[in-house]
Amino acid sequence: EARADEGKGASRRLRRLEGKMPAVIYGGGQPAQSLTLIRKDFEYMLENEACFSSILEVNVGGESQNAIIKDIQRHPAKGFPMHADFLRVRMDQAIKVNVPLHFVNEEQCAGVKLGGGMIQKQATDIEVQCLPKDLPEYLEVDMLAVELGQIVHLSDIALPDGVTSTALELGEDHDLAIASVIAPRGTKEADEDIEETEGDEVGGDGDADAPAADDAGDGGED
Repeated sequence: EARADEGKGASRRLRRLEGKMPAVIYGGGQPAQSLTLIRKDFEYMLENEACFSSILEVNVGGESQNAIIKDIQRHPAKGFPMHADFLRVRMDQAIKVNVPLHFVNEEQCAGVKLGGGMIQKQATDIEVQCLPKDLPEYLEVDMLAVELGQIVHLSDIALPDGVTSTALELGEDHDLAIASVIAPRGTKEADEDIEETEGDEVGGDGDADAPAADDAGDGGED
């Protein structure tokens, strides 16, 4: 539904009394429009991973608009969605979307089955650019032939026709690691890696105990 009442007070009333949540849809050369969603229905949709990399049909007052989920602000402690941003898309214009990675053949992985290693994942999704019609729900990362000590990079992922990696478009220096097979702790290889890491940390700048940045906030409310 379209939403007229805005502000923090109105948003709190929606969540507390009506089981709803605020949202906004913007982009596509049109003005931003405030929306109201039924929270339990939105949460149900979020259970399907594909909703994050799919073109959604947002129906407001009988008018249908193609859009993608651009951002979700969640409660910092309880994790439920508090606000959603939808970005309108045009079917003839390329979009940038984060697509989830599905790792396959993990148990049959050569480095695990034959080398006794463990798979370490450095990423769970990657950003791609494509026309809306070419947007994949997910991308597969085949771990079958990955050996102990080997690293899987962005460039190793097979992308469908019409889909490009935004990172790789920036050059070879951005061919980031996606996953690797490492030796388990307690082995000679693992101990050598740990010793090397500890040796590098000795000459640090003294910030090892600095607290990490806390980005768990809810992103604010409208």
